[in-house]
Amino acid sequence: MDKLQELIKRCKCGVHLSINMHRDMYHTVPEHLEEWELFEKLEDLDADVRAKMIETNTIVDLQFYPDTPIGFFNVVHYDVDLAIDQALECLS
Repeated sequence: MDKLQELIKRCKCGVHLSINMHRDMYHTVPEHLEEWELFEKLEDLDADVRAKMIETNTIVDLQFYPDTPIGFFNVVHYDVDLAIDQALECLS
């Protein structure tokens, strides 16, 4: 929780964390990722992370706005803590 608080403090605007939204639409992880690829949301997604997301049936989507309400970063992962770590690295 401390890392999440740190991310929130370092962002001048919103921090949005969504976990397993694909399940709300009865989608599988591959189906959901395929939709996101249409919008180029997954350009930098590592193949190992993608495989682990499918294996664990887990999608963590962390979007954060460090400076303005229109400029944001997005981290997609299978692990909340690792997603927050990546987000903090983006801000360093």
